[in-house]
Amino acid sequence: MKASTKILKEQKIIEAAEKVFAAFGFKNARMEEVAKEADITKVTLYAYFRSKENLYMAITYNALQKLAIICDNLVSGHMQKPGIESVIAIMEGFMDFCQENPLYSEVLLDYFSLIRSITEDDKKLTEAMKESTYFSKVQDLQNYPFKVTAKEIQRGIDDKSISDKVEPMVATLYGWTAAVGFVKISAASGSNTSSIFNVKMSDLRKTNLEMQRKLLESLA
Repeated sequence: MKASTKILKEQKIIEAAEKVFAAFGFKNARMEEVAKEADITKVTLYAYFRSKENLYMAITYNALQKLAIICDNLVSGHMQKPGIESVIAIMEGFMDFCQENPLYSEVLLDYFSLIRSITEDDKKLTEAMKESTYFSKVQDLQNYPFKVTAKEIQRGIDDKSISDKVEPMVATLYGWTAAVGFVKISAASGSNTSSIFNVKMSDLRKTNLEMQRKLLESLA
């Protein structure tokens, strides 16, 4: 089989898996359902993906790739603007991405939770995950959004749109933590227009971005 044909087949399987996992969740989804959605046999499916974990990591890799492209595009579109505008755009872009792509949001949050847990205890990493070719690909890409954000924060410090008291990576992690917190609350609310404790998600989103901007501008 030609390499290009194999890649197209693999992508078709991943797209089928995204539909199945979105409908049933990772734990309840079965490989038989993925094979049926992809219009292939189960034997063919396992020839491409030896485990459900590897397939899930393929989706996670897709999500990270798309998020990386969004970050790059936002940075390119803000190069003529102060660094702080680029940073805020990245945070807003991430929240938009997660709200528009619930499955990608879920797999990314699951992945970072997994990484945190195996850092503390690598016994939690299953054999299927250790053998996953996509798991290593995700590891290679996982820090990219943070590095891009930190670079833009440093650009903001250099152009004086961001306080020189800010430590780029600390501010990066704070910003992404705040954005992830919003994503989790938004997911719990059930929709972008819902509210929790009478607080609209749109108001929470606006406040989140305003607080991040104030921190970057005036950190004492």
